[in-house]
Amino acid sequence: MINKLWEIIRTLRAPDGCPWDREQTPQSVKKYLLEETCELLDAIDSGSSHEVKEELGDLLFMLLFLAFMYEEQEEGFLEGAVSHVRDKMIRRHPHIFGVTTVSSANEVKQNWQAIKAEEAKSKGKRPSVLGEIPRSLPSLQRAYRLGERASRVGFDWKDVKGVMEKFEEERLEFEKALATANRDHVEEELGDILFTIANLARHLGINPEEALFKTTRRFEDRFKRMEDEFRKKDIDLEDADIELMDEVWARVKKD
Repeated sequence: MINKLWEIIRTLRAPDGCPWDREQTPQSVKKYLLEETCELLDAIDSGSSHEVKEELGDLLFMLLFLAFMYEEQEEGFLEGAVSHVRDKMIRRHPHIFGVTTVSSANEVKQNWQAIKAEEAKSKGKRPSVLGEIPRSLPSLQRAYRLGERASRVGFDWKDVKGVMEKFEEERLEFEKALATANRDHVEEELGDILFTIANLARHLGINPEEALFKTTRRFEDRFKRMEDEFRKKDIDLEDADIELMDEVWARVKKD
């Protein structure tokens, strides 16, 4: 099955292939990889295995398409990538493929982190409890992951109360920043608030990225229903005042 996809890509990238596919580069397809990944996540949330199958296929194609472009520059690239991840999975699961014994999933995580640290050290990288969380990860999720990793060595608030006190401290600093009208300062303090909120969510056992996703989805749904209400009354939303919009919004929210 994978070979058939590989041959389709080979045909598309051939000198007499598709002009659009032939002009793509690893840099140009980054946005498509991100879009296909997000579409797959939406499909998972939908609960439809049919949609997951379709979107997983799209993402798989894009991954192979990317691999083929590197294969054009370096023969054996895909084989090297597969060998690399195969060896890494075996190395990081010594309790399955080696003689290490574990008694819980938590011990597996601890071993995983220790092995990753050794790998980084062998590559000459500066070891860090924080690891190498991708900078392209959504910032709210990245803040959550950074706080999670820092907490492994005890660099954390003791409880939710402690985080709330920090949030209040950051809120007051934000208000002072607003008074200065210094945009850079305001941005910095707003970032501190968002970072604190991400850690508050972590202490509550909530993923802030998922929480915000659900909120934005609710907002989008309610806003479109509000638009439908105005459309039924033949009122242009741009002509409606905020009081009327608030009234309809409250009704939609209640319904």
